[in-house]
Amino acid sequence: METTPVAPPPRPSWKRRVPRAVDPYVVALLGTVGLAVLLPATGRGATLAEGTADIAIALLFFLYGARLSTREVVDGLRQWKLHLTVGASTFVLFPLLGLAAGFLVPHLLTERLYIGLLFLCVVPSTIQSSITLTSTARGNVPAAVCAGTYSSLFGMIATPLLAAWLVGSEVGFSHHGLLSIGSQLLLPFLAGQLVRRWIGAFIARHKKSLGLLDRGVILLVVYTAFSRGMAQGIWHQVTPGRLIALFCLTGLLLAVALATTSFAARRLGFSREDRVTVVFCGSNKSLATGLPMAAVLFGGSAGLVILPLMLYHQLQLAVCSVIANRWSRAYEPSPVTVTAATGLRAPGSVA
Repeated sequence: METTPVAPPPRPSWKRRVPRAVDPYVVALLGTVGLAVLLPATGRGATLAEGTADIAIALLFFLYGARLSTREVVDGLRQWKLHLTVGASTFVLFPLLGLAAGFLVPHLLTERLYIGLLFLCVVPSTIQSSITLTSTARGNVPAAVCAGTYSSLFGMIATPLLAAWLVGSEVGFSHHGLLSIGSQLLLPFLAGQLVRRWIGAFIARHKKSLGLLDRGVILLVVYTAFSRGMAQGIWHQVTPGRLIALFCLTGLLLAVALATTSFAARRLGFSREDRVTVVFCGSNKSLATGLPMAAVLFGGSAGLVILPLMLYHQLQLAVCSVIANRWSRAYEPSPVTVTAATGLRAPGSVA
């Protein structure tokens, strides 16, 4: 009996699936920084902007909680080995690399920029970018969803604790600081989880509009933080040479993270699809979670602290987009993958 060859699944459209190397949102962030430099909020305007930002951060974490599916979180526990690998990269490898960069102070980095670099290293992994990159590179998308979710959940506790440990007195991890973290981050998140059964469908229907709200909140946080920096006169510390050094250092940090996660995923025997997930989830950092956390943890001194995270975010988009596109072109599905994708038996297989 003649066997009909099974065609592999169609390759995804590059223009439709690969994230843009220059994210328009990054351009909006840079424009917000420029606005804060030229027209910083002062006096009553600054007080109003800071109060609005505090309320907006609480709303942001409420929406994070309302979006999170508890069932998906529980189902994802079956791939615990993959999630532990991603967590080790995010919360162990990165902090160690951040500490190793300490010898560059004060020669290449100022103390404030180094604090920002340390904070970058304790921020959880991103969700949306990791999912998009993993999908483009033909990786394990459900695992990427769970890995990003677990990282964000764990980061709500681990990021403040690690920041307090590595940075010390700069974080101000006092009774007041604990109350701020609880009231602006944890309580709204838990409230969102509690009411998810009633508002989850509404949020799913208006996902695009609420996504714009998320980005608007982050732009407000950036504007407020950089306005404070202008009022405090901290920008004289950032020379062009130090900015170039910071950019190169964040690029080196990304390169080491990509190489280490790739090596570890191979040594641990993960499948090709799972290796893709480990590399992207283990090397990416969340701007959406990190910036609001920095505003809560560092308060009025968050301006320079968030600069390394903003630079790293742009670098990870540009570099990982190229890698994802390259892996997508080189993808050759195994017979098992083809069978799962098409629902047909591979040639020579037994029913």
